[in-house]
Amino acid sequence: MRIACLLVPDLPLHAELRASPDLRGQPLAITSGPGARAEILSVSREAALRSVHTGQTLPQARAVCPEIEVRIASPILERTARDALLDIALSLAPRAELADRVGGIFAPEGTVYVDASGIEALRRGTRQESERTFASMLHARAERAGISGLVSLASSRAVARLAARHLHLSHARSLSLVPSHSVTAQASNDEPQTTCILPPDQEIEFLSPLPIDLLDPDDRTAQTLTRFGIHRIHDLLRLPRRDLAARLGPGLLSLVARARGEEAEPPLPEPRMATIEEGEDLETPITSLEPLAFVLRGLVARLVERLTLRALGCTRLRLAMQLEGGAKRSLQIGVASPCQDEQVLLRLLRLAAENDPPPAPIEGVVLMCEGVPLRREQLDLFLPRGPSPSELDQTLVELGSICGSDRIGSPEITDDHRPDAFGLKPFQKMKPHPRGSSPLRMSSQIPSRMERTPHDIPRLTMRAIRPPLRAEVRLEGGRPAHVRSAISQGEVVMAAGPWRTTGHWWSKSAHFALDHYDIQTSDGTVLRLCFDWKTKRWRVDGLYD
Repeated sequence: MRIACLLVPDLPLHAELRASPDLRGQPLAITSGPGARAEILSVSREAALRSVHTGQTLPQARAVCPEIEVRIASPILERTARDALLDIALSLAPRAELADRVGGIFAPEGTVYVDASGIEALRRGTRQESERTFASMLHARAERAGISGLVSLASSRAVARLAARHLHLSHARSLSLVPSHSVTAQASNDEPQTTCILPPDQEIEFLSPLPIDLLDPDDRTAQTLTRFGIHRIHDLLRLPRRDLAARLGPGLLSLVARARGEEAEPPLPEPRMATIEEGEDLETPITSLEPLAFVLRGLVARLVERLTLRALGCTRLRLAMQLEGGAKRSLQIGVASPCQDEQVLLRLLRLAAENDPPPAPIEGVVLMCEGVPLRREQLDLFLPRGPSPSELDQTLVELGSICGSDRIGSPEITDDHRPDAFGLKPFQKMKPHPRGSSPLRMSSQIPSRMERTPHDIPRLTMRAIRPPLRAEVRLEGGRPAHVRSAISQGEVVMAAGPWRTTGHWWSKSAHFALDHYDIQTSDGTVLRLCFDWKTKRWRVDGLYD
């Protein structure tokens, strides 16, 4: 088994930079709270070079760096950044797992493990070259997602994490962020590396000079080992296991197994859930839709970025808002087909917020969606590519958001005597062609002109005119003799009718009584003429082709 580890030493810092890219390159500090006594949890490289380090208070940091930018640690930004690490890992392999959070000096860490077994088949060459390429790809995708991390590859989770922590310690030493007595024995003046590949036969040799602190022992075990003069892993591995268990307790054996890379680890799981969440706590409450749209733009951009990493699309959005006073508001927005279009999703969110605005100022926003595989379109070999079905679905959803979903659909005949009555039904997707058939084959089954039956003879087709056009009609003997309208005017050559239709006599608003005539005018036009007995007006409501 080969495991790749992506470790982000300062996850609160990178979570903030991921949400606010404009802060990159500036001295930045993440604090535990808003007060003057709040402790600094994480600092950027620019702040560290100005003698700002973790553990200081905010007044101490401002004393050495007056221009420092300060942000309060956001649990929701950190949680979504941790989930983004898993998305980065799943973009390269189907099996990945987030490491459990730890305390102490490694509390700011964010770590994800990726299954790197069998990657040598992806590229020609040796296994070491393939693993180096895989590690570089993992590091590059993390950088592209706005999260700078360190990548290591070893035979187990524990060894890979130790190697990544060693890389971080080398980075800290290069910036002079740690005291000189805390550096490893493998100090080097070269530029710190961001990836580390450990062959299976060199793992023990690599781990031996590392400090015991990288194993993250509990406080009691760390104090006991220090009292016995054990500071490095090779000091621990020299001692016999039986004596260690007798003197220091059986719990120390798990630490030894971790140092040897022999800790029992189950295989990496294959995550099935694809729920993606992005959120942000607002510094000041939002009272209008324009600032909300600005916040939603950043959330949608990060959401689409994670969907793209996993080749998924969004079909349903849920916008949860934390309102002033503790109230909550939630909006459900449907997407007709899996979508990765940032502009479409943002437009749907804005329309939903405009139709149902929040009743109070907004203090926090969370955006969630379910990721589903994108729809694949089968192209025709002999025809040009037509419009994408997803674009039609998105247009229908946007029209439904503007004028109502009950006013979008396909017309259907209703069980009603009113001539112009119709209903709307949802659009139905076309069924695929049967196996082995094609449009060309199916078109050959249409009967030719010589094979037509009497029922196939072309007939007149009437086009309904909605709304009907007003007409002026002169009667002779109670029948239409001359018609003037926007479509045709002239003497009536032929007329058939009237056909009277009436109904809903019990309702004053729905009652109708109509007389219809089919007429042909002197200019050759064939119309359907209608006389409304309620309004006493003539109208043209149909045209025969």
